[in-house]
Amino acid sequence: MNRRDFTKLSTLAAASMRLPQAVAQDSSSPGSSSGRKPVGYACVGLGSISTAFMEACANSPTVKIAALVTGHPDTKGVQFSQMYGVPKSSVYTYETFDRIRENKEIEALYIGLPNSMHREYTVRGAQAGKHILCEKPMAISSAECQAMVDACRKANVKLMIAYRMQYDPVWQQAFDLIRSGAVGKVQSFRGNFLASQTVGAWRLTRKYGGGGSLMDVGIYPLNGIRYLAQEEPAEFTAVVATRDRDDPRFADVEQSLEWTMKFPSGIIASCGCSYGQFGPATLSIHGDQGYIALNPAFSGGGVRMTGKAGDRTFDRTGTGQGHFQLALEGEHFAACIRNDTQPKSPGEEGFKDLVAIERIYKAAGAPIA
Repeated sequence: MNRRDFTKLSTLAAASMRLPQAVAQDSSSPGSSSGRKPVGYACVGLGSISTAFMEACANSPTVKIAALVTGHPDTKGVQFSQMYGVPKSSVYTYETFDRIRENKEIEALYIGLPNSMHREYTVRGAQAGKHILCEKPMAISSAECQAMVDACRKANVKLMIAYRMQYDPVWQQAFDLIRSGAVGKVQSFRGNFLASQTVGAWRLTRKYGGGGSLMDVGIYPLNGIRYLAQEEPAEFTAVVATRDRDDPRFADVEQSLEWTMKFPSGIIASCGCSYGQFGPATLSIHGDQGYIALNPAFSGGGVRMTGKAGDRTFDRTGTGQGHFQLALEGEHFAACIRNDTQPKSPGEEGFKDLVAIERIYKAAGAPIA
């Protein structure tokens, strides 16, 4: 599966309408950086998400893995440096992190650390003169997010938050359908992302995760709805619950959370997330002339979009495989660096999510900030 296959749009098999292009070849698209030196990333933290990012970008023409930052230089450092051709001199520990300033092959950092460490390494990375691609959630409070935005602005470096679904072609089609008025005036959204975390995961601690499932899986429908609605929620209701009170996984965070949002336009949204349930990860958009259903909505590949616009129906499944969305976001940020353009999902986007998350937890009577 090549890069062109990821971004090429096709006519929906069951539709009579033609969807607009998902990724325009403008100054922020990866194609505009062709023929230039790939942007070198240092992956900070070598857990599962960084592993996926490196794998996704391994064959990219515009991105390369230039350095590693790990607490295990003799094991993970050796393993991944051999896999991606990273020189031993470009494998750093958290104690030697600030030396990245001297490495001209590093232009950007990919922050794949636990949530509570995002602020520190974003600020230090910016002070070292490196652009920052930070995983979501951006941080564990809106105050930390603002500090990250301020630090990057002061250092004159770019800051992007890794909202991979915003770079998925099927999601872009849903966005374009809504903007075109194909489903009429949007009235409501419904979204869910349920998961089952394993005992001992850092995400189950407030110290590292900052909160419960809303910080990890619930942020997907939250950000997706904000992105598609193109406005900020103004009112919230919420409830948290832990049915399995003897389960050690939920000693520090809630098991499940349900919330609603109301937007200034009158759009309403109903969402749920959990660390102790199984179920489909879905998002649906309901208009007065049709609807769009994404199911699965948040998968790493093969997002399926079905729906109805007037008397026309459509059904399309994305052709992306593996962690291709991570390559798309990495290449997008690389293009922004090369062309000096603003990322599609800048730090301000992450800040707005944390503001909403804080208000949701407060509405549930379980404030995190």
